[in-house]
Parts: sequence; structure tokens; C-alpha cells
Amino acid sequence: MLRLLFAASIAALTREGASFFIITTIVVLSILIDFVQEHRAATAAEALRQRVALRVSVLRDGNEREIPAADMVIGDIVLLSAGALVPADCRLTEERDLFVNEALLTGEPYPVEKSASELARGAAEGATPENAVFMGSSVISDAAKALVIATGKSTRLGAIAGELRKEAPPTAFNLGVRKFGTLIVRLTLALVLFVVLINLLFDRPVIESFLFALALAVGLTPELMPMVISVTLARGAMRMSRAEVIVKRLSAIHDLGGMDVLCSDKTGTLTEARIKLVRELDIAGNENREVLRWAYVNAAFETGLKSPLDAAILDTTPTDWDGWRKIDEVPFDFERRRVSILAERDGRRFLIVKGAPEDVLGHSSTYRVAGNDAALTLDDKAQAMARATIEQLGDEGFRLLGVAWREVEADRTHAGISDENELSFAGFAAFLDPPKDSARSALEALSHLGVTVKIVTGDNERVTRHVCAALGIPIDGVINGPELNRLSDEALSARLSGTTLFCRVTPPQKARIISALRRRGHVVGYLGDGINDAPSLRVADVALSVESAVDVAKEAASMILLKHDLWPRGCARAGARSPTS
Repeated sequence: MLRLLFAASIAALTREGASFFIITTIVVLSILIDFVQEHRAATAAEALRQRVALRVSVLRDGNEREIPAADMVIGDIVLLSAGALVPADCRLTEERDLFVNEALLTGEPYPVEKSASELARGAAEGATPENAVFMGSSVISDAAKALVIATGKSTRLGAIAGELRKEAPPTAFNLGVRKFGTLIVRLTLALVLFVVLINLLFDRPVIESFLFALALAVGLTPELMPMVISVTLARGAMRMSRAEVIVKRLSAIHDLGGMDVLCSDKTGTLTEARIKLVRELDIAGNENREVLRWAYVNAAFETGLKSPLDAAILDTTPTDWDGWRKIDEVPFDFERRRVSILAERDGRRFLIVKGAPEDVLGHSSTYRVAGNDAALTLDDKAQAMARATIEQLGDEGFRLLGVAWREVEADRTHAGISDENELSFAGFAAFLDPPKDSARSALEALSHLGVTVKIVTGDNERVTRHVCAALGIPIDGVINGPELNRLSDEALSARLSGTTLFCRVTPPQKARIISALRRRGHVVGYLGDGINDAPSLRVADVALSVESAVDVAKEAASMILLKHDLWPRGCARAGARSPTS
């Protein structure tokens, strides 16, 4: 195009009118065709975007209508159902057994039960309240009506995006270089003035004295300091790459060396972020592998709504699974909170029930214990034993399912809710998001290097305490999200040194904790891998993430571990040195 325009200019200068007209016509036609084609393509793309854009069902003026999510306004009533994405921050007005996945905001893999009931005063502070759903969450089950209270940038997810658009605060390295540069400038000025003064006292020529002082100032300026810093840090980045750590911001290497506090998310960093079936127990808390067999048959034949707990059961195949055949099913619902499978093996048919421990126990009349095939009466004493086991396992951070069964007639072909009685309680299936194998070694190495570790998580205190106990993290103090909301910056700063766990905190609260630590003079690192971790990564001196993290977290990080592992390859050879040393 430029060559044609140049040729047209030459033709005009040489008075070649015909050539000028032809070339100009070609150029104009080319531009018009390109414009028309691009306009058509843009129109088609916009139409396609409108077709695939998220649409939501709302109640307006008493009528139900479907509109694009972008057209929602505060005050709309949104109709939510299983599988739907929550399009805005909303307060529930009606719900029926509503379970929501809030992993995008909290990082926790377990579905959260929501209720439309009013909360006690102050209960909605901190983490996601029970009577509200938030943009970016997804509905796992059933349905609800919700009043839109915030849209777009005003939502919690929008607030995270807004934080990421802000300029990141200067890191410890930036502040250190700035202070060093200021010190050099002050010393140079003082020395120049001193030299000029001495020369004047000895009656030296003013101009010569000034030029000599200026030459001295130039000589004292470390012109090669930026290059020396860059080369040194680049060499460090190459060494870290051999340990499978990618350095995105070279100055983070210096900050890493000065780090004295590491704040870490729990799920996905200290834990596997994958729910596992880790124990099978009878009502007394004794190991009982029979529980796995009954639970596996139930989960394998279940065709309705499957939870992450069902997937964890199916990942642990029992040794005697062969030979089972499904006859019928009573699907799961959130009112009963259990699912029943009628299955056959070797000519015998069994009704196998799995669900919330309290509900399954309430429909059982007998129980089995490990090493004893006899059915024992589930009397008040046994019920108290079962409740004590549930409480103990809950305090240890386990999520539980109750499993029970009973043998039915060999010709039974149908199962119903009325059949879920007189069951024999087999025991509990206990689930956990287990700590990473490498986490304990990495934390011990950090402790030897004088780095204090603090856990900052959206999960509850009970589960977090169990993970810390498993990893050997000493717990000095705990602050929960609602309490943190009531603390002033001064009060929070005063309590930081004596606090190890920060639980039920929101993404802005995480960033506030890190900022408070930095104001106290600490060089703070943060390790996270989710969207909810992005604001914290943004404000930390050293932002650490992993290759499997979401794109937002990797973009905000200054260092990325190529392996989803706290102890990268090559660090074991360093003895007591940590992977971040």
C-alpha cells in the first residue's frame, strides 16, 4: 500500500495523470474493500458473541424473561438452577436445598450450602455469608431466587480485577535501591560542596574549583551499578531455572533472599486440592474396610447428582468389587441427604444407603464393628458413641459420609424411600484434602532459614488446624475473617507477630494482611495459585505461584514453580537449604 501511494506521488509530480488516477483508484478501492470486509467480520463476530453470551432468567414486573447477563441491574430477581453460573453478587430471597461451588473466590473444593434466612448481626462479615451468592460461583444443585445487589466492577470478583489493574506497590528491592541511590546523591552533594568550600578557602579560582567538584561528582556516580545488578540477578535466575523455578521479575531474587515471612494459601499449595477417601471407620472409630465395599457399590451405580466425594470413593477400588449388578436406585436429594442403590451379588440383593452421617444413623437399627459380622443393636449408648466419633473426626478436619445397608428379598425389583429403614450401619467414609508430600520438608527448611510461615486461607479454622498439625506447623494464634474485619490497621499490626493462622478470609483481607506485615518492616512472600490469591500476589514482595495455577495468578506472580511441588528438583542436594534460598 505504501509503495502504491509512493508511486502515485511520483506520477503526480511527473504529471502522469492517467497513472496517478489508476493507482489512486486501486488504492481507494482496496481500502474500501478492506473496510467493508472488516466491518462485516466485526458484525458477524459481534452477532456470534451475542449468541454465546451468558444469558440469565430474571423476574421483572412480575414476569419471567431471559436477558443477557450484561443487561442485569441492581434490584433484578435472578432465577438460579443447577449448573448455572451466578451472574452477579446476589442476596437469596428463596432457595430449596441450594449448594454452590465458590472455589473461584475461596479456593475451597467442597460445595457450600446456602440459606435464604437472615443472618445474625455481624455474621455476614468476612468470608462469603450463607445468605448470599457471588459472581463467578456455580450452582451445584437445586434452585433459588436471588436479589441482585452488585454487578460488574462492584462485585467481589470485579473488585479482584480492579486490584490487579492498580500499580503494584514497590518491593523491598525497589525500596532498597531507591534508598541506596538517595544515599549516594546526598553523599555526592555533600562532598561536592565540601570540595568547593575547601578550594574557596584556599583562594582557588571559582570556575576551576566548580569544574573539579563536578568531575569528582561524576567519578563518584556508579554508572555501571544497574548493569552489575542486572547481570548478577540474571545469573541467579539461570541457576533457579535449573531447579525448575522460572523468574519473571529479576528483582524478586533479591527479595527472596531477604524474605523473613512467607504467607501461604492452604488449598492447592500446602494440600493437593483434590479430595481423597483416606479412612473407613466403624462407629467406634476403628478401621473397617467393609465400609469401602458398600460405599463403592453405591457410588459406582449412582446415576444422579455425583459429588466430589463420590469421585474420591471411585478412585479407591475395593478388592472384592466384581460380581455386583444394579437392580434399582433411589436418587439423591437434598431433603433426604442420601442415595440408595438396590444391587445384587451371588443371588442376594442388598439395599445400600450412603449420605449424611446423622440421617443414615437415624434410619439404622443395628450396626457392625470391625472384625465382627454380627449385627449389634444401635441403642442410645451406640448412638452416643457414633456422635462422639463424628465430632472427633470433624475436629480433625475430615468430611464424612455415613454408609448402611440391609439385605432384602431375592426377588425385590424396586426400591423406594420407605425402604430406607431398619438399616445396619456399616460406618463412616472419611475424606480429606491431604497435605502434599513435599510440604513438610519445605516448611522445615524454611524454619531453619529463619522464615516464619503464616497460613492465610478462606477455609474454616478446624480444617486448617488439622492440616497444620499434619505438617508440623506450630499454631501461636488464630484470627478469623469476621474478627479481622473489626480490627483497625493498628490493632491488626499489633497482633500479627502472635498469629499463625488467618481463616475464613476474603481476597481483600488477604492483601490487607500482607500489606500490614510489610508496614512492620517484613519482607513478605506469598504462595498461591487461584484467582482469589491474585490480589495477595500483587502486593507481596515475592509472589510465588505454580505452573498449574490459573492464568491470573501466574500473571501476578514474580516466580513460578514449574512443578506443583514445594520442593523442586535439585533442592534436595542443597541439604538444609530451602527451595527458595
